[in-house]
Amino acid sequence: MNLSIQSVRGMNDILPGEAEVWEHFEETVRSWLRSYGYRPMRLPIVEPTPLFTRAIGEVTDIVEKEMYSFIDSLNGEPLTLRPEGTAGCVRAVIQHKMAAQHAQRLYYFGPMFRHERPQKGRFRQFNQVGVETFGFSGPDIDAEQILMGARLWDDLGVDGIKLQLNTLGQMDERANHRSELINYFEKNADLLDDEAKRRLYTNPLRLLDSKNPAMQEMIATAPNLIDHLGAQSMAHFEGVQQVLRDAGLPYTINPRLVRGLDYYNLTVFEWVTDRLGAQGTVCAGGRYDGLVEQLGGKPTPACGFAMGVERLLTLIRESGGEPVLEGIDVYLVHQGDAASRLAPRVAEGLRDRGIDVLFHCGGGSFKSQMKKADASGASFAVIIGDDEANAGEVSLKPLRASGDRPNEQKQEQKRVPIDRIADEIMNSFLDWEET
Repeated sequence: MNLSIQSVRGMNDILPGEAEVWEHFEETVRSWLRSYGYRPMRLPIVEPTPLFTRAIGEVTDIVEKEMYSFIDSLNGEPLTLRPEGTAGCVRAVIQHKMAAQHAQRLYYFGPMFRHERPQKGRFRQFNQVGVETFGFSGPDIDAEQILMGARLWDDLGVDGIKLQLNTLGQMDERANHRSELINYFEKNADLLDDEAKRRLYTNPLRLLDSKNPAMQEMIATAPNLIDHLGAQSMAHFEGVQQVLRDAGLPYTINPRLVRGLDYYNLTVFEWVTDRLGAQGTVCAGGRYDGLVEQLGGKPTPACGFAMGVERLLTLIRESGGEPVLEGIDVYLVHQGDAASRLAPRVAEGLRDRGIDVLFHCGGGSFKSQMKKADASGASFAVIIGDDEANAGEVSLKPLRASGDRPNEQKQEQKRVPIDRIADEIMNSFLDWEET
């Protein structure tokens, strides 16, 4: 018995209809990014495995449990499907000496891969929009990226997304906090779960991010990193907050916000919602000034964030902001030898004028073709029979009322000379816009 092959669990098909919603989302995001001067780049899906072990940190869930890694059978090179985008972007900036040219504002779209248990808002292949800057050291760029998020939620028509903010200080400040944190957790070792005990001496900061209810009271009284920050780190954090206050953007300082990746310093932030269950973070990022040097480049200040596309689309639907997708302009119906020879030329002529045309293929009667034209969502049917073809004309039939007003009658079908058909359609569109 032949068994049908299914998609990999947690790696989903995006079918027509849904894919068009994705395209509308991507167009909105690209327009938003252009308005802030960010430029696109396209990055490989597969990177050398050491890129992620060095950037993310070997003692993290991503590297230890979630990466899709393999050995290239042709040359023995260890490779990984990218679990996140920042490391690859930094690699590209170093490789092409982009930061040496001038400060950079960059963005990218694309799939990421993590071997997690699929659930609402979490997939093994998921898509992100990544936004990165290089060469800006002040708090103004941190604040800009946070304000960008607030504008995007408004552009997308989603609400209920709240900003959480924290600072991780610098490496030496975290080292002092780390020692105090380890000492604190050692004194409370009987309250730690197995995962916390495993991380205690390798990544104790992540214990603060534990979701174990039994540990929350103990975590709540753990030493705060902010108490170990020097004047320079605090001034940077205050600079970010001042811009947000001036902009009237509300936020909450969350001292337990540590982010899941090792490369962050100073400002970290998350945009969160309570409408996606446990997967409540829709956008997260912060500053990572040491990562470029860590991956072999010259010291370069950097800041960025990433957004989960699937989670945002879910929020858009729940907020009633899903776009009404426009139908095709013209469905071209044709029957007869002379008509079938003329029809492709008519279709191409309309496309030359910027009119979208769905050309009927597969034959069939005028009646069956018109049913498909009605179902296509097209604004017009252009109909060509042998009579029209021999007369150098086509029939134009509006398939919806003027301006889509339900109480208005559709215009009657009429014959139009071929060289006037594009003007006739475009003038009708203008009339509809005016009404």
